Amino acid sequence: MRRHRIMALLIAILVGSGLAAVFMPAATAATADACTSAPNWSAGTWYGTGNVVRYTDGKYYIAEHDNPGYDPTISTWYWDPYSCSGGGDPSPSGFVVSESQFNQMFPNRNSFYTYSGLKAALSAYPGFANTGSDTVKKQEAAAFLANVSHETGGLVHIVEQNQANYPHYCDWSQPYGCPAGQAAYYGRGPIQLSWNFNYKAAGDALGIDLLGNPWLVQNDAAVAWKTGLWYWNTQNGPGTMTPHNAMVNQAGFGQTIRSINGSLECDGRNPAQVQSRVNSYTQFTQILGVPTGSNLYC
Repeated sequence: MRRHRIMALLIAILVGSGLAAVFMPAATAATADACTSAPNWSAGTWYGTGNVVRYTDGKYYIAEHDNPGYDPTISTWYWDPYSCSGGGDPSPSGFVVSESQFNQMFPNRNSFYTYSGLKAALSAYPGFANTGSDTVKKQEAAAFLANVSHETGGLVHIVEQNQANYPHYCDWSQPYGCPAGQAAYYGRGPIQLSWNFNYKAAGDALGIDLLGNPWLVQNDAAVAWKTGLWYWNTQNGPGTMTPHNAMVNQAGFGQTIRSINGSLECDGRNPAQVQSRVNSYTQFTQILGVPTGSNLYC
């Protein structure tokens, strides 16, 4: 016990003198879950040794020496990269879109559509934006977010805006009916999940009772994102492949449009809507620094 007290006293002295980082590895200078509460780095803000910050590129850095807000990517004497692999990063493999890039894509987004909610949803479909080369991963992420942007007006709308449509999404021929009510299965979430049978299928796949409680999709950001990922990774829709397979197998962005809303937009039915999706995809791939690939249209 005496030895432990001496060690604790020594560490306290080192911390007080600013020398702790010289003797202590970065992993012990801050706990692994420091990333979950790490503030965004701000120039001119004072940081003490052991403070963890999230830089503008979405990466984390730990202060190795006290400093008055020096840039972590320039002042390497004061900062070191910090790994969140110990559990601070909610994404098991790391998402190819940083939070700053996400915010750049959706500058006017509704606060409901959180980046943390999206990352929490990734565990439901670990192959999403995590299959193939780095370029393919980023292309898939851009394709998903571009379609999501179109469906929600730039992540602004949580629910379908035309309330007159609400009673139309109940298919009473299904044996389970519409237990939440005739008008309960309107479009919600990033891909505007609609119809009782889609709520039933998505809920069964995700282990959530969305048939009985479809309002979860508009009240829980992680659930909302999971329904979008469910459709993206498992449903062909009016197309011949899932949007996930379209991007991973290099069929092209146009095939993702066909799988989501091809019966209303593709083959010349609504070229303006298709162009809107393509414009968003082109913008997002530029933000992520990858080419668009071929076959953009459907």
